[in-house]
Amino acid sequence: MQAIVLTAGEGQRLRPFTANKPKSMIKVANKPILEFIIESIKQSGIRDVVMVVGYKKERIMNYFGDGKEFGVRIKYAFQHQQLGTAHALKQAKELAEDEFLVVPGDNIIDSGTLERVEEPYTILYKRLLEVSKYGVLFLKNNHVERIVEKPEEQEGGLANTGIYCLDRRIFDEIGEETSLVAVINRLIEKGASFKAKEAEKWLDVVYPWDILKLNDLSMDFKGKRISGKVESGVTIIGDVIIGEGSVVRGNTYIYGPVIIGEQCRIGPNCVIFPSTSIGNSTTIGPLSYIENSVIGENVRIDSGCHIKNSVIDNGTAIQSGFKAISGESEMAICDEWHCVEAGAFIGEGTKIGAGVVTKPCATIGNFVKMADLKVVDGVIPDNSVVL
Repeated sequence: MQAIVLTAGEGQRLRPFTANKPKSMIKVANKPILEFIIESIKQSGIRDVVMVVGYKKERIMNYFGDGKEFGVRIKYAFQHQQLGTAHALKQAKELAEDEFLVVPGDNIIDSGTLERVEEPYTILYKRLLEVSKYGVLFLKNNHVERIVEKPEEQEGGLANTGIYCLDRRIFDEIGEETSLVAVINRLIEKGASFKAKEAEKWLDVVYPWDILKLNDLSMDFKGKRISGKVESGVTIIGDVIIGEGSVVRGNTYIYGPVIIGEQCRIGPNCVIFPSTSIGNSTTIGPLSYIENSVIGENVRIDSGCHIKNSVIDNGTAIQSGFKAISGESEMAICDEWHCVEAGAFIGEGTKIGAGVVTKPCATIGNFVKMADLKVVDGVIPDNSVVL
């Protein structure tokens, strides 16, 4: 069996975090989402992988290479225009084996479920309360009757995960079609039988706040793995990873699950609460509080900052007294309106002055420069200067 991973998409609804990388390379629990997928594929017994890449493909290819470091063999196919899932799969035709799994590159799936999706034609679904952003499966006797894409008023149902077991016959049906769901529906109308199986652990990333959900889901390790230096007076409770070369200074309180990368400097007198991941070479200054947040690599957060339910990308520097207020607010994403409870979403390489306060769901783009004592609401575009 072979896995074909569709990871060519840009992910515009995830801006600012996809301006400089594909959405599958967004890190949760200090690893790219795509790495979790490769791990699950490997654990399910599959070693041959084809990645269909496109947008910012070099970021993926440079990271994964030929797959040897990850225990798999990776070949690449290229989708030069992101025209849809069927079009993406079609680009892998010359590399596809007789039977294969199709797996999106922007979700997390457990290996046990993948092991059960081993027979063409099989579709994997997840039972969700909110399915409006997915295709919805309608079943009869555990077989798919049809898939309805993104129903407007559907409350609860069987969400299509986009994970399929197929064979080479699918390429004869694609033609000029761009949607894989449309191809599958056409096959069903012609009499093809698609089994449906439910995923145990599955979640994808569509919007910025989904990064927080994936981060929490990915932190399923157990125990303490302390490779760095922990000074006296530090309290560590629950499941916590501290990487090599990191230093946690006195009177810091860490309540897991928490992941701290390598070469970090934390504290003194910090509080880090559950579902927080902190990337390599990041500094968290004294008297700062962080909860349920994704902090990237080479980030500097100075003293007395309060950050909750937030995502801060690589290379951002935040001066003292910053506060990301978490609460409920409306966000406009690609002409869609969502009511979301979150803190701040901050892109790469941004410089934020002292005493800045962000209102709930404030979004600050990449390489923004912001003066002291500003109150931020709404969206600040990339490369802005806020005086």
